[in-house]
Amino acid sequence: MTATGDLIIGIDAGTSVIKAVAFDLSGRLVASSAIRNKYTMGAEGAATQSMPQTWADCAAAVRGLAGEVDDLAVRTAAVALTGQGDGTWLVGRGNEAVSDAWIWLDARAAPTVSRLSRGADERTRFEATGTGLNTCQQGSQMAHMDARYPELLDAAEVALHCKDWLFLNLTGVRATDPSEASFTFGDFRDRRYSDTVIAALGLDARRHLLPEIIDGAQETRPLSADAAEATGLLAGTPVSLGYVDMVMTALGAGVHTGDAGAACSTIGSTGVHMRAVPSDKVHLNAEGTGYVICLPVPNLVTQVQTNMAATLNIDWALSLAGDLLAERGETPSHAELVARMDNWLDHAEPGALIYHPYISEAGERGPFVNADARAGFIGLSTGHRFPDLIRAVVEGLGMAARDCYAAMGDMPTELRLTGGAARSVALRRILAATLNTPIRVSTRDEAGAAGCAMMAAVAIGAYDDMDACIAEWTTPHLGRTEAPDPELVRVYDSLFASYRLAREVLTPVWNGMASHRAAMARDTAG
Repeated sequence: MTATGDLIIGIDAGTSVIKAVAFDLSGRLVASSAIRNKYTMGAEGAATQSMPQTWADCAAAVRGLAGEVDDLAVRTAAVALTGQGDGTWLVGRGNEAVSDAWIWLDARAAPTVSRLSRGADERTRFEATGTGLNTCQQGSQMAHMDARYPELLDAAEVALHCKDWLFLNLTGVRATDPSEASFTFGDFRDRRYSDTVIAALGLDARRHLLPEIIDGAQETRPLSADAAEATGLLAGTPVSLGYVDMVMTALGAGVHTGDAGAACSTIGSTGVHMRAVPSDKVHLNAEGTGYVICLPVPNLVTQVQTNMAATLNIDWALSLAGDLLAERGETPSHAELVARMDNWLDHAEPGALIYHPYISEAGERGPFVNADARAGFIGLSTGHRFPDLIRAVVEGLGMAARDCYAAMGDMPTELRLTGGAARSVALRRILAATLNTPIRVSTRDEAGAAGCAMMAAVAIGAYDDMDACIAEWTTPHLGRTEAPDPELVRVYDSLFASYRLAREVLTPVWNGMASHRAAMARDTAG
């Protein structure tokens, strides 16, 4: 169909915030509205989110957008959805939630992941999905539910993801998209469910819970009367089911603009590293880690590796500085400490230390998976000062990014950078040199919401295809090219081999420390 309104609403349902963002048909951000939501942590690594509350928050975000945009309902040509990936959102009779959703942070499936990873069919499963097993994934979680909580699956009629649940509430249609369907239960080559993968997960008897697959760049479903009343939009408005948020953010930030070898990294609390490649050019590493996630472009996928912690390492290091300054009577804010960071980086010797940025208590997941991995400095001596530690931490993020891209094949020919840390000039210089790759910063606002809105724009006929939409919505938001410093490239090329070797040989040390912590916890409990 052809668009009849002049706005597209992109909804990005994150773990802690749901955003509704209005774009005009040329990609300009018009207004946005956000509602904070929440999740609950529980015993044995549980992390859950209320499904009814998530829908209520989504509807509230859209109603809030109406307060920012005159005549929003009649001006809306389409609505598009993306959201937090992985997790298990079970729906039963009457389209009611079976229980609170198990979100991507839920770690209860760890024993099942360990069991499945030793299975005879694991490599076959990985080669179909391109995705390593992890506790966050719906397949792992459902396999764990089947073994430990079968009553949950018995009560369910369909297993959805976050955005799929919102799509159901908006349209009454039970569906998922090609990206999450294929990296969890299918084959990225044909974007369909795979009998081999489902069997490897031990879920043959639960296959009926998998919904139909809808590509939101090709087809939409009409907004229901009930959803129209809840959101204030008009019944019948086209609704596009977007792909998972990682891909939508990367699409909006420039992972694919027709330039061979380009890649996109998001340096936020976590680090997400993605490259767009043809389906037949995917590099599947021997370790069986990472993701392969389809793009809403024919025969094109993203290879993905994700660090459990990126700027969380910087936050930790700056907190040390805050503590030291507090002893001198200063009380700088976090923003003020960040403002000082580039100066500290400039007053430290490049490559003087090695830092492994595994600061998360969940360990690491890319390009290797080890819940026991922990951060640490190597090479300290009496001559090192705080700026050296700060520089080593930031260099560690660059080394981790290189480690991730190496697991996916060659280094990118150009890196598109997004996330809060991209504002640091010194950090960009370090990343460019570590990867020996030119960097361009994406200034695209609300890239995740923009990515799914782009899918809707193509689906309603505002653009002939996704490449035409990308040329207007994404490419103009890429900043100038920042070339790597040849001298820094030489330093980091020399350092990377030691960084990689150290993280490999430290595995038994991390495991031993984990056993020690467990023993201490038992003694304390006793």
